[in-house]
Amino acid sequence: MASGNGLASLGMEGATAAAQALSLPAEAYGNDPQLEVMWAMKAYNHAEIYFNLISSVDPSNLKLTKVDDRIYASFKESFSDLNIKNLDPDMLKTAEAKEKWRPFCNQFDGVVEDFNYGTLLRLDCVKDYTEENTIFATRIQFFAIEIARNREGFNTPVFQAKKQPS
Repeated sequence: MASGNGLASLGMEGATAAAQALSLPAEAYGNDPQLEVMWAMKAYNHAEIYFNLISSVDPSNLKLTKVDDRIYASFKESFSDLNIKNLDPDMLKTAEAKEKWRPFCNQFDGVVEDFNYGTLLRLDCVKDYTEENTIFATRIQFFAIEIARNREGFNTPVFQAKKQPS
């Protein structure tokens, strides 16, 4: 992922202001375009850090949360047939899919910090974050899918590709 337009570009004062603004309740804002840009930058920064992490460390050894085992077990029970290697956006975004995801996600309210915050998720796990390969998901959906990808070896090719000399 190319950096340069991330949070660092805001400078210390701008990043502090963004962090403060993002900690306020949603009701404090309407559809503020500046807030949407800050959220997008935060989501992009998270995606960049995560991709760098799985590129640098064997993903099968990663622990993303304190409750990875619980998330993974519940995810496999609820979504055993979901193709996590190459996600179909409809499996997350249709009305029917949202109804199936809602109880799964809500069980982590109070367990996983900011479980329902928006984050970016790669559709094809062997590819980087690009406009075509990225979908907006909740943080708990990201954790569930990425924990499963890590444990089942689907993110290993990303790590192996970065290890090989160019």
